[in-house]
Amino acid sequence: MRKKLLYVFLLVAILLIIDQLMKIYIKTSFELGQTKALFGDWFVLHYIENPGMAFGTTFGSGIWHKLALSIFRFIAIGFIVYYLVKQARKGASLEFLLVFGLILAGATGNLIDSMFYDYFFTLNPCDSFNQLSGSGIKGVCTDYGFNYPVELRHQGFMLGSVVDMFQFNVNWPKWVPGVGGEQIFPAIWNVADASISTGVILILIRQKVYFPKKKESEESTESVD
Repeated sequence: MRKKLLYVFLLVAILLIIDQLMKIYIKTSFELGQTKALFGDWFVLHYIENPGMAFGTTFGSGIWHKLALSIFRFIAIGFIVYYLVKQARKGASLEFLLVFGLILAGATGNLIDSMFYDYFFTLNPCDSFNQLSGSGIKGVCTDYGFNYPVELRHQGFMLGSVVDMFQFNVNWPKWVPGVGGEQIFPAIWNVADASISTGVILILIRQKVYFPKKKESEESTESVD
């Protein structure tokens, strides 16, 4: 059991390091909204800050929405850790545990952003992602030599935004009804999002292997005896 869990948490640690290094690189090297081609024009780096969950899913931008989201992440991470340990004790396969490790790594990676990034990085009041009308938090934007007042988003522990940077620029063929010419996958995402999505997709694909129905309820209770 311990050896399997060691592999799982090693995977989590590796993914967290990759995720955070990528986010720190983007935060320190890109301007908000800046793009850079990775593979032609179809796969690019595009720096945005996301106030919500994976692929921009959000509960809202108010302080209580942000706190609720962070608390949800805490609870989800705690449940996944508990479930992993419980399943490892029951003798679950390493593959099964690693899949849940992917989801754990992704959830933890995005939680780190919301917990600490407001302390590690200076907030730019001119960035639209840092502005929130009606917050009552006053700031001054000094871009282009002008000083004008803005209202800022809430900042602090568990209130930070998540850094996203990967984007596919691939469109549907124009002849496809309803969506012709539109982006196939417009979301901007990060390593943590990809980790969560991979884990969920593998669970859906392999659910019959991961969650067998106890040999069809013990062969329908031995054909009712």
